[in-house]
Amino acid sequence: MLGRTITRADLTEAVSNKVGLSRAESADLVEQVLAEMSAALVTGEGVKLSGFGVFTVRHKTERVGRNPKTGTVVPIEPRRSLTFSASHLLKARINGSVPEPRSRRRRRGPLVSAQAAME
Repeated sequence: MLGRTITRADLTEAVSNKVGLSRAESADLVEQVLAEMSAALVTGEGVKLSGFGVFTVRHKTERVGRNPKTGTVVPIEPRRSLTFSASHLLKARINGSVPEPRSRRRRRGPLVSAQAAME
């Protein structure tokens, strides 16, 4: 996959193969997911995909920039920009290592069964 870009059609094909939906249903599902993510980002909400990463919208204020060729001062308008922060799991997979899984169960107190505690 080196040098290849995954497209919507590729995502649709993968969903179709994994879930068993028709291509039309898979395409609709992919479009709905992307539309929901886009709508959330447009309203300024963040999108967190556990184990993958977080998409956030940053607000940049107006600032002064310079044309590097001529040196003239040019005002840069305020704008919003999209940022992505990869999760530690995704970073580890990209680098070829497998991170230790986090324990989902939080232990409270000693590990003693109720039967053993009665004795």
